Amino acid sequence: MKKILNWFINLYAVWVILSFVIGYFWPKSFLWCAKGSFSTYAMAVVMLSMGLSLKISDFEFIFKQPKTIVLAAISQFTVMPLSGFCLAILLGLPKEFAVGLIIVACCPGGTASNMIAYIGRANLALSVISTAMSTFLGIILTPLLTKLLAGQMVPVDAWGMFLNVVKVVLLPVTLGAFINWKFPEFVKRLGQTGPVLSTIAIVFISGGIIAPAVVSGKAELLQMAGKLLLAATLLHGMGFGLGYGLARIFKYNVPIAKAVACETGMQNGGLAAVLAKNNFPAFMPMISVPAVFCSVMQTVVGGILATIWRFTSRTDHE
Repeated sequence: MKKILNWFINLYAVWVILSFVIGYFWPKSFLWCAKGSFSTYAMAVVMLSMGLSLKISDFEFIFKQPKTIVLAAISQFTVMPLSGFCLAILLGLPKEFAVGLIIVACCPGGTASNMIAYIGRANLALSVISTAMSTFLGIILTPLLTKLLAGQMVPVDAWGMFLNVVKVVLLPVTLGAFINWKFPEFVKRLGQTGPVLSTIAIVFISGGIIAPAVVSGKAELLQMAGKLLLAATLLHGMGFGLGYGLARIFKYNVPIAKAVACETGMQNGGLAAVLAKNNFPAFMPMISVPAVFCSVMQTVVGGILATIWRFTSRTDHE
């Protein structure tokens, strides 16, 4: 059973693509996911699962290599937001898609980066703690950066977004970490339940984005699909490449450089979709669509890189 669950989790990108296909051709299947606060609660499940995976011992890495944590955070919250902003302008994306891409770029890293880091033989401890740190930093930086960059295109209520991030991210992550601290045996018995539920939640969030977009503007979605695919590929490709290069410039070894690349190139697409939906209702449903494209392409780009890294890694730390 454990192997089956691992297989299910590792095929995360396939399930997101499948939800896209079903949502596009049979939108009624996912329209219910777009109603009310479903996506908010679904994202809270994802973040609760992340919190359940955090241990006090994970944070010991901060004291062992604080400079690498700082580098990963700086890379995450400079490379991606600036890349997203520049790509939105250079590709001439319509306002709703441009803002949606920028929101993705301003979000913290996602837990999928840890899987990419593991497969690619990166420094896994750095990847895990960097994901946690960027998540907490994102509570303030995501609304602030969105206001700074997307605010040049549309009005942005940074305070409202901050409160939304607190509800969707801070509370469930903190609750999950507390449960793991107080009841470790219970969390251990849960096994893969958290990651499985997270995968299912992201699939329904993705389907709940595409379905209403198809109903309200199928022609526009089809027309912009190529540009959105290109934008997502370039955004995450630049994140991986510049993150890796930045770490090597500062003479960090290859496993650390890979981890910084993973943390820079992989974003929390589900969070981006929920924030776009909750904070920019006037631009729904199209503003959330870039998050789905990014969720797929970051996994594709990251998966290809991880495979290359895995089969070209040396046993030393270079």
